Amino acid sequence: EVQVVESGGGLVQAGGSLRLSCAASGFTFDDYAIGWFRLAPGQERESVSCISSSDTSTDYAASVKGRFTISRDNAKKTVYLQMNSLEPEDTAVYYCARIPWTRCSYSWLSAMDYWGKGTLVTVSS
Repeated sequence: EVQVVESGGGLVQAGGSLRLSCAASGFTFDDYAIGWFRLAPGQERESVSCISSSDTSTDYAASVKGRFTISRDNAKKTVYLQMNSLEPEDTAVYYCARIPWTRCSYSWLSAMDYWGKGTLVTVSS
């Protein structure tokens, strides 16, 4: 059974940091790109970041570029999202998703095939 499980969310003050983790199981992890997206109340789903299967390329939303860093450890079947300089606008439920390609693409959000239940990030001002 394919599973991705997010963890690491919490409450943090503006300017603070959090590191999210995405633990995967049930598939050949290093055959797939992995993405993070977020969903805030009253807003549409937003792609945050993506990393290719071999960790050779990454992509970031303009709103997080320079503040967030995505990485992966294929031996541990885990993807991380390091979030620094957090802003209240980053408050959302964060999800990681399996992308049925090896590389990231601008359309990955519509192509992702499995995602977890999410982890809540709340940034207070």
